[in-house]
Amino acid sequence: MTRTNNWAAFEAAEPEFAKLVRERFGQYPHHVLATLRKDGSPRVSGLNVEIRGGELWLGMMAGSLKAQDLRHDPRFALHSNPGPDDTMPDGDVRISGTAVEITDPPELHRYAEEDPENADTHPFHLFRAELTEVVRTTVKADDLIITTWHPDGTPPRTLRRGNDDEPARED
Repeated sequence: MTRTNNWAAFEAAEPEFAKLVRERFGQYPHHVLATLRKDGSPRVSGLNVEIRGGELWLGMMAGSLKAQDLRHDPRFALHSNPGPDDTMPDGDVRISGTAVEITDPPELHRYAEEDPENADTHPFHLFRAELTEVVRTTVKADDLIITTWHPDGTPPRTLRRGNDDEPARED
């Protein structure tokens, strides 16, 4: 059965949007992951992500609190690294979804072997992301432009908000 909420489905549905998001995440190795603690309060942590084999992967050290959070409640939000200054010429991106833990030892080994720099990183937690929303926010002139994609088959939605009292408008 073909999944409609993985990275490959996003790329197939919206190749240009997916390219922009991939490029934005590719600018820096470290990003920000938000998870939910057992008591429901948020936890924000740094994280490296990889997009390969049609999947968005979240890898983390064994026993990490963020992994424990995802085991308890798999919902997450992943925000791109804003970079060294406040200009963000390429905007910023955020991905929300649920994390599915990969526990099969051969699959974990195969994943680690595909990345020679991290081939000796054992043990570790590995999660495959199931996307529920992808958002890109940019600024052009005086407009804040927010583009949102959901895996329900509808085209991305774009909202524009100006700096004046005018309400947000959909493109």
